[in-house]
Amino acid sequence: MPPRRQRPKESPALIAFGGQMRRMREAKGITQQSIADHTNISKAQVSRIENGTRRASRSFVEQVDRILNADGALIKLWEDLNRNGHPVPIWFDWPKIEGDAAMLVSWEPTLIAGLVQTPAYASALLHGNDEAVAARLARQEILTRGEGRTPPELVLLIDEQALRRPVGTTETMREQLQHLLDLSMLPNVMVQVVLESGEHDGNMGAFTIATMDDRSEVAYIETAIHAITTDDPTDLSVLARTLNALRSRTLTEEMSRELIRKVVQERWT
Repeated sequence: MPPRRQRPKESPALIAFGGQMRRMREAKGITQQSIADHTNISKAQVSRIENGTRRASRSFVEQVDRILNADGALIKLWEDLNRNGHPVPIWFDWPKIEGDAAMLVSWEPTLIAGLVQTPAYASALLHGNDEAVAARLARQEILTRGEGRTPPELVLLIDEQALRRPVGTTETMREQLQHLLDLSMLPNVMVQVVLESGEHDGNMGAFTIATMDDRSEVAYIETAIHAITTDDPTDLSVLARTLNALRSRTLTEEMSRELIRKVVQERWT
């Protein structure tokens, strides 16, 4: 097996952009708080952008460019560090965002989400790649962690068809759905089934929205080619509308548990 490729801990592109933005801001004698007030985000978020730990959206950059009278220089730098509309790196350290989130809202139209998969279910999907399975299972520790770190609130929306789609053996599916029921009893986990009827925007694919302690949001969107991590307000607005459409088709927590139990009995026993 080839050695696992390590993700870089820092993004030179984000650090370069943030550093230049800070230098331009300080040269004009403008504070981070002033930038925050004019762009309607928190001072903490401005600080993260300047430190290279948060990606700046184009709309934010355009506003700051005007505030600093940069004559398009900041926009040009942002464009130079872009690749296909997404500043490098495209993954933007999603595991860290997931681990630091105060709340996670996840939608899965076809499968059980990775954050709640059993080892057997994950292994079937990952073709028995032990290293990949271990990495996926390690992410799940955030749901029950202690040692002074509050676990995130998880709202898991699952399409009804995912309960019936076979992955692995019958035993694998039975164990997976029972695990889902067990997790749904945790105080920080809410599992709700979306009824498989009609057409809605959620059919386009899976995504997760992470809400951070400062109420900022970052989304992880799965595509056929690669996953995209974004905090662009336009993207987040589209996902918010999709969630509203999904929730109109969602069962209550208890009704969802009843349906999962029914599927276990009728389909996987």
